[in-house]
Amino acid sequence: MKFTSFAAWAAVLLAAVVQADGSSSSASSSPSASKTTTTTTSKNSTGTTYPTKSGIEIWVDPDTPKDRQTYTSSRGRKWDLVMSDEFNMKNRSFRPGDDHMWTSLDKPDGVNGALELYSHNMTGTKCDGDDCYFFIEVKDEVDQIHVYNMYTNPPGYQDVDFFYRAAMVQSWNKFCYQGGMLEVSAQLPGAVTKESGNPDLALGASGKVQSTRYYPTWPGIWMMGNLGRAIFSASTNRMWPFSYNRCEPDVFNPENQRISACNDNPGYGMHPNQGRGAPEIDILEGGGLAISSSLQIAPGMPDDYRLFPADPDGADVANPYCVFTYDCKTPGANMIDVPTAYYQKERGHRSWYQGLRYASNNFCAQNATEKQDYTTVAASVKSGIKENTCTPKTCPASKDANSDLSFIDDTKKSHWGINSNGTCFPIMNSYTGAYLCDPDNTDSHCLSPRNSTTPKTNSMSAFNYQMDAISSNWPIHLGGYLDYLVYQVEWVTGENGYVRWMLDGSPIFEVTTDAFSNVPQSSKKDNPQKVMLEEPMYLIFNVALSRSWGTTPPNPGAECRGDGNDPVANAICDAFPMYMKIDYIRLYQDRGDDLEADNYMTIGCDPATHPTKKWIDAHIDEYVDDDNPWKEVSGKAFCTADSDCTIGGNVGTTALKTGKCVKNRCQCTYSTSWGGPRCTTALAGSTSTSTSSLASRAYGPPMGLSMALAGIIVFLSFVSVYMSMLSAKKQAAALVKSAAQAKMASSMMDDGHNNSTNQRPKDNYSQNFV
Repeated sequence: MKFTSFAAWAAVLLAAVVQADGSSSSASSSPSASKTTTTTTSKNSTGTTYPTKSGIEIWVDPDTPKDRQTYTSSRGRKWDLVMSDEFNMKNRSFRPGDDHMWTSLDKPDGVNGALELYSHNMTGTKCDGDDCYFFIEVKDEVDQIHVYNMYTNPPGYQDVDFFYRAAMVQSWNKFCYQGGMLEVSAQLPGAVTKESGNPDLALGASGKVQSTRYYPTWPGIWMMGNLGRAIFSASTNRMWPFSYNRCEPDVFNPENQRISACNDNPGYGMHPNQGRGAPEIDILEGGGLAISSSLQIAPGMPDDYRLFPADPDGADVANPYCVFTYDCKTPGANMIDVPTAYYQKERGHRSWYQGLRYASNNFCAQNATEKQDYTTVAASVKSGIKENTCTPKTCPASKDANSDLSFIDDTKKSHWGINSNGTCFPIMNSYTGAYLCDPDNTDSHCLSPRNSTTPKTNSMSAFNYQMDAISSNWPIHLGGYLDYLVYQVEWVTGENGYVRWMLDGSPIFEVTTDAFSNVPQSSKKDNPQKVMLEEPMYLIFNVALSRSWGTTPPNPGAECRGDGNDPVANAICDAFPMYMKIDYIRLYQDRGDDLEADNYMTIGCDPATHPTKKWIDAHIDEYVDDDNPWKEVSGKAFCTADSDCTIGGNVGTTALKTGKCVKNRCQCTYSTSWGGPRCTTALAGSTSTSTSSLASRAYGPPMGLSMALAGIIVFLSFVSVYMSMLSAKKQAAALVKSAAQAKMASSMMDDGHNNSTNQRPKDNYSQNFV
């Protein structure tokens, strides 16, 4: 190469190295640290990321149409595209290490009465002519797996039968974000061929789905905080789904939250006195007649703020599950705060979350009998609902007596909570959460509390707490199974934040920060006040099957066809394999310079406000297993030219090319120095990487200084360069020693909660946490 090019290359190499040495300036460790975006030099969990030479965003697919580069939010602000995947390349693999954004799992699903195994070969991308898409295949297949169950007494391995095979794909620890509008174009799986005999086909695409049996799967498109990895229960115990940042031992026992605001020194890069967790946002979950859109958070509300239970030994002895059909005879057991006077007399305060917002799915056909008048409903709510159940004239269409009835927008044509068109309308979910316990717990709220004669297993740290699901079930039309629908979620953090679910631009459900912070209180003041979700969240696609949820396959808990004598079951089983398809996924964020300090709008799994990297590195065995290792990926973002895969700005004027475009995917030229999806991240050391890779890296001064030195380096002799490389080698050896010492120290400085489980399998097949 030319000597001037060599000099410029040396300067940039020195800059890459100093990031690992840690001598450059770093992002503030304060939770209120200022935000950066990928359009400028930014700090992420690996090192410093620089702009690309072409100007393309780090996570944006170049195939995203030009007219889809911006979005106008429900509050009227312009948001910019910051991530997309159009799934236009066929035969992609999502096995660990194969993709820049997605990782598939090879693992049995052990939650919610699951009936399926997740496998790498059940997901990928296909093209039918010009129509390319991501898919998860679901097929009926019988397998028996040897799994470890911490909830048996004593804990141990057991053989478990699974009757289906499907997939779960995650962006865990690769792509995360705080705040934005996520848009997914998806088609849900179902038995909807002519041969299936599904009677809903006669209703047409806009017809409201009615025949539950023909939709036997439980698809999900959702997000979880990066500190917990879905279906790796060791990582989620006492972590899922906390969104709580208070130290109030009289309100909530901090021992139940693994990273508590009561902890002055949590270690592992965590901020002192900052409560952390892995909350959940479900863009969509479930199938059959209705889609569930929800937030899952902890700690949940105490009993005194929840629905009165049905009396299974008294008024509702003949129908103990009446809560799901809203026809309980027990007073107050159908809907919260209904009847109004009964709840007021028994409690003297409101219950559950106030001011939740519900709106119609107007893609459904109209039903005149379900139309509502705002004046009639508002008058009923104001005077108090007198009956033990709701009707279209007495309650909001959501059956949530405490929901918001204000105007949806400035046009003042439609009200939240009122089904003025008589179309499909979301209903407050009867499922409001679960009580989570360790297997030794004796609390009566636990699903299976340990009795006094059963010895302790000491299999995990003690915990027992309520989690809440703030959820709506909205009826879906047949079009959701026949073709793609556009599902959207706007999420804004902070005091003025909210989460809004939309169907192709039309609102369906919304939860505001005010609903979190201004919760009802009795004289005891014992109802925990959560914060609007603000953890860096990763993305999950999966299709499950369950024996215990609202939609189940034929003969749940056994082979699909059973004895083969049910012709409807046989037709549904013949419809396998079924597919969830995703045409694209896109994320938009507000890049304005006038955002509130707590409105984060960031990309990255290790943001300064909510770090995760050091915690995960120190507890990596809780997030992986032999079949699902963690592999860092350099390059592999989609590209159209080399300039999409190399550093830009002032650095890009040098002769250095940090990556190149090979078969439309980025390939990093200096894989030990430059990484990230587009080879524009100066790599830093990681305790989860090998010391040999650390030793192979070089070190030097910051980027700005290196560029200033570029001219001087031209005049340096080759002897000087040689001596510099020797010095760098010594620095690399010092870093390896330091990293090894840090790793040893971290292993000796555990958080004190897992000492009893160090010699046991880190994953627990049976725990129900999702």
